Amino acid sequence: MDLVDLIQEKRFLGQEFLAWLWYKSEERGGAVDIPGTGDVLVVFEKHMLLEFGEGEASEKVICRGLQTELKEARAGLMMGKKPEQARIRLARGDYEYNVTLAAATMEFRNVRLPKTVAGSDEGDDLESVEGRILERVSLLEDLSGLVNDLFRMFITVRASSQWPDELRKVRQWVHHANE
Repeated sequence: MDLVDLIQEKRFLGQEFLAWLWYKSEERGGAVDIPGTGDVLVVFEKHMLLEFGEGEASEKVICRGLQTELKEARAGLMMGKKPEQARIRLARGDYEYNVTLAAATMEFRNVRLPKTVAGSDEGDDLESVEGRILERVSLLEDLSGLVNDLFRMFITVRASSQWPDELRKVRQWVHHANE
């Protein structure tokens, strides 16, 4: 099996992760408790891409709206459509990140890192430029670590005996959200 086939076969995990994360983000008004880290703000915003079907028979639907207005996407979940991409705002402490997360490959797209003090520094000398680059790399690593922590939470539940109960809660959330 080559890499492309493996990605196609396992893409459901990323789709389930996005659906689960959306549920978790609304379960406590945007706050998701990461064990050992504490609360992180997770808000699904404006844009979501849903997929239905497989192979050449697949359809993709783009849903747009404010964070509480992704009604089309919620209705799509009820119809069996799966999240393929989502625009997410994550915040921990003083730092806020915006990212579009692609489910199949867990790829980050359209990343917006927090504004920092070094970002306002207009120095063109080598040390200033190097400092800004290192700070942005550090912020990108923080974002990656945050998403990894959330995914680790999901996989821990998904691979445990708790999953049937958690799946029941997600399904209830999907059906309740559209009432």
